[in-house]
Amino acid sequence: MERTTCTLIYYLRKTRIDKEGKAPIYVRLTVNGRRAEVCARARILPRYWNQSRGKAVENNREGREINRLLEAISFNIAQTRRTLEAEGKEITATGIMDRYLGKDLPERHTLMEVFREHNKRCRALIGIDFTASTIQRYESLMRITGEFLLKEYGSEDLYLDELPVHLVEDYEFYMKTVRRCVHNTVMKNLKNFKKIIRIAQSNGWVPKDPFHGKHIHMEPVDRPFLEKQEFLSMLHKEISIPRLAQVRDIFCFCCLTGLAFTDVQQLKAEHLVADIHGKIWIRKARQKTKNMCNIPLLDEAQKIIDRYKEHPYCQTHGGLLPVCSNQKMNSYLKELADICGIPKNLSTHCARHTFATLTLASGATIDNVAKMLGHANVNMTRRYAKVLDSSIMRDMEVVAENMAL
Repeated sequence: MERTTCTLIYYLRKTRIDKEGKAPIYVRLTVNGRRAEVCARARILPRYWNQSRGKAVENNREGREINRLLEAISFNIAQTRRTLEAEGKEITATGIMDRYLGKDLPERHTLMEVFREHNKRCRALIGIDFTASTIQRYESLMRITGEFLLKEYGSEDLYLDELPVHLVEDYEFYMKTVRRCVHNTVMKNLKNFKKIIRIAQSNGWVPKDPFHGKHIHMEPVDRPFLEKQEFLSMLHKEISIPRLAQVRDIFCFCCLTGLAFTDVQQLKAEHLVADIHGKIWIRKARQKTKNMCNIPLLDEAQKIIDRYKEHPYCQTHGGLLPVCSNQKMNSYLKELADICGIPKNLSTHCARHTFATLTLASGATIDNVAKMLGHANVNMTRRYAKVLDSSIMRDMEVVAENMAL
């Protein structure tokens, strides 16, 4: 095997003396007769430089600091050479210097860098592929991720090629203990976080998938809904407080149509279409899935729309109903439930569950209910449908009649 000769010297480049009379110190590495040079990022007056020894004269503080710098450079270059030898790479002066300077290494990227770029692209697609609320969720998740990294690893960011092995487990534990998030919220956050990791993987920036072996699963949630008598008592309840009466009307409208909060908020006159028989239908694509909803407008729902034709909000915004924010709606629904004597934790989404359950209990087929809800298939609708005692009793009465009991 050919023997490798390697020498390292320091010298002044006196042709590049600055205004202070100082010359830059250069590092020259020679391997098997071939050279590579780089500036040591230090300058010194030529009279304080010992050319024969290749170091500064240590008669002042500056000289001692420069020599310590040169010793560190020598150590790092020697360490770089040993690393290349361990990797089985060819040992050349240029190769050692390139590795020492980081030129032969792939460009490194960080987790938060990918996160920021992802959110930037998504913001540019608002109204095209994404809604503002979706971007808001990613912005919130990016902020939570930064807080997590700082608390758990003492850094606001991490290089993607240095992600901890237990990153996902640590992240899940942080959200459940520090953030006090429920299981399904944690799983939704992990699902969105996995998208960021997947982008980094597709670019070859993550050597090992931190989600490997991690199963993201949602736990079934028993969402409340109104039974028929509860719904009717709320619909016909005399309410003297205008804001609660308004929230009651909008909630009941959703119970009668199955529209989600965002869709009823966007409902306009153009979404009301008359068929050949003069019956009015709501025909609107869902904001969430873009699936078309086809919903016959019941008389009670039409009365609610008529009630707000002259409302200032509807006149200004062009909507059919004066819908406030989802946060306020959910807050006011808690008050409304108390007034109506309904011991349930109501939210705007309960209206869709109420619609699905009551329509199915009244004899509508699951395929028709799925079409009205804008579901792509009936499997999604089954998650909304609840079996009521009245439905069981009705079916058992048919059984008893057929069996002549």
